[in-house]
Parts: sequence; structure tokens; C-alpha cells
Amino acid sequence: MSEHDDALRMLRDSAAAIAPPGGDLRRIRALRYHAPGFDVGIWQEMCGMGWLGLRVSEERGGSALGMREFCALTEQLGAGLVPEPLIPATIAINALPDDTLAQALAGDMLVLPAWQEAPNSLDPRGATTLRNGKLNGTKVFIPMAAGADAFLVSTTNGLALLAPDAQGVTLTLDKTQDGGNFGTLRLDNTPAAPLPGDITERLEEATLATAAYLLGVMDRVFALTLDYLKTRQQFGKPIGSFQALAHRAVDLRIQINLARASVEAAATTWDAGGPLPLRQAAISRAKHRANLAAMLVTRQAIQLHGGIGNTDDYDAGLFLRKAMVLTASYGNAALHRARFAALSPEADDE
Repeated sequence: MSEHDDALRMLRDSAAAIAPPGGDLRRIRALRYHAPGFDVGIWQEMCGMGWLGLRVSEERGGSALGMREFCALTEQLGAGLVPEPLIPATIAINALPDDTLAQALAGDMLVLPAWQEAPNSLDPRGATTLRNGKLNGTKVFIPMAAGADAFLVSTTNGLALLAPDAQGVTLTLDKTQDGGNFGTLRLDNTPAAPLPGDITERLEEATLATAAYLLGVMDRVFALTLDYLKTRQQFGKPIGSFQALAHRAVDLRIQINLARASVEAAATTWDAGGPLPLRQAAISRAKHRANLAAMLVTRQAIQLHGGIGNTDDYDAGLFLRKAMVLTASYGNAALHRARFAALSPEADDE
């Protein structure tokens, strides 16, 4: 077994402690629509296993693993609908000063990035300004903002770190379809000191990790649907034996496999380095495919459950709601299709 395969195995084994394969979703149900939307104790356990530091250099206390390993982990978390904000937290982690970094890696301080302003944009600069030590602007769609101890704010000329209760900060929360929350951060002459660094590449990594999470979502709900087709009977036989439904299941499996191939190829491309535009194109292809496949698979899962899957008593509906939130996060399908067309010489073949 190669070192890479061994790392993947260990990550999947550690993920099973938080999201057991095929495990029930009682924990997920209990956390929905209750602030902060996730379990702080579980978050600290995840940090204790080193997950937040996967993409941090060894010199700064991380493990410096690649995107292939990180995507393997987030795929497992997607299968369990894990709500803890690992993916957004990894955007901020490398930009933190050493003392804050140590607290964050230990799980004692959750720092979330506040980067988005224009809807459906991947540009972290926005219009928020930091001039003469004062922040002004508005940041939107901050995942699980209710649980943040601090925010890393992107501005037109750098980054800044601030607390939710800092002077001039107004944080409002909106519930999301999956039971979590998005925060809107309004900054009015908020005192802040600039931080060096840039989060552009970390946003790319979060985009790909979200595609992998969606892969876990669709794979798990597809397995639940197959189980239902094998057990639900009509006319004295399992409905999965009906040719029309069997063909639909095959089509869904093909879409999942195509999404998996795109995610794995993008992770390999990113880890290999090379020109940034080509790596971004690979990520856009993966997110585009994952977005479309996740919505197709989760919606079809509801239909193949005969519609009852949309009721709250059935787990299938939880996967659809998660897909509805994450397909819009870090760029929807239209954005990534357009970006792929602009960046990749292979666009005509896509």
C-alpha cells in the first residue's frame, strides 16, 4: 500500500468516528434549526484529529496533506451530512497569525471567513475597505456564523481579523434549508488591523472540497434509495425489479461516477501544481458536475421514494436540503460552467 493510500485509509477511518458509514442521522436531526447549528464538542474532536490542519504546513503545526486526502475526508462527511464548518474554516486557517492559529487548530477558537459580497462570485476582494484602521462594508453568506469566535474579513487591500462583538459590527443570521445558518456581517467604521496573506487559493480548495462533500451526499442518498427499491413491494415484487425504475437507477449511478471522476481529476491536478488558470478550470468542471449531479440524484431519490421521501420522517429529504444549500455555495453550476469555458482549452469538449 502506498503512502497516499495509507493516508486515505486513516482519514476514512477517523471520519467513521464522526459519521459512521450507514449510520443513523439522529444527531443531524437534533442540531437542525438550533444555534449554532453544529456541535461544539464534535468540532473540538475533529480539530483534535488534525482535520483543520490537513492543508497547513508542518512548520505551522499542520500535516501538509494534499487535496486528494482532503476531498476523501469531506466526501465521508457529506455521506453523514456532518454540519460542523470544516470547509469554510480551512479557508481562514492559513492566514491566521501564529497565536490565533494555535488556538484554532486546537479547536478552542473557530475563525470563519467573511469574504462574499456579490451573490454567486468567487472574487474575495469585494468592496469592503480597510482604511486608516477602519473597516466598512457588508459580507454575506457566512456559513454557521452563529458559532464563530472570530471572522477573517477580506477587503480590497488585504485581510483583517475581528470578533463578532467588536465595535461597529452587526451580525444577523438567517436559517438555511438544511437547518444551519448563514450570517451577514455589516461593518461600520470597525477598528481592525490588517493581516498579510491572500485567500484566493483557499477558496479554490474549499470549492473542490464542497464538490467532494456533494459527492458523499449523492452517493449516500443513492444507497438509501436502492435499499428502498429492494424492500418496497408492489404487485407482489420489489419495485426495484421494474425495468423503468431500474433504468433510472442506472442513469443516476452514471452521473455519480462522472462527478467522482471530475472531483478526483481536479484534486490530482491541483496537487500537481502548474498554471493556476488550468487548475481553476479543473475545479470548475468538478463543481459544475457535482452541482448538477447532486440536484439530479437527490430529486430523483425523492421521486423514487414515491414522494414520501420529502417528508421529514424520511432521511432522503435531508440530503436534498443539503444539496440545495451546497450547490449554491462557492459558485453555482452556471458560474462554474462559464469559468471553465473561459479558462480551459478543453471547454469545447465539455
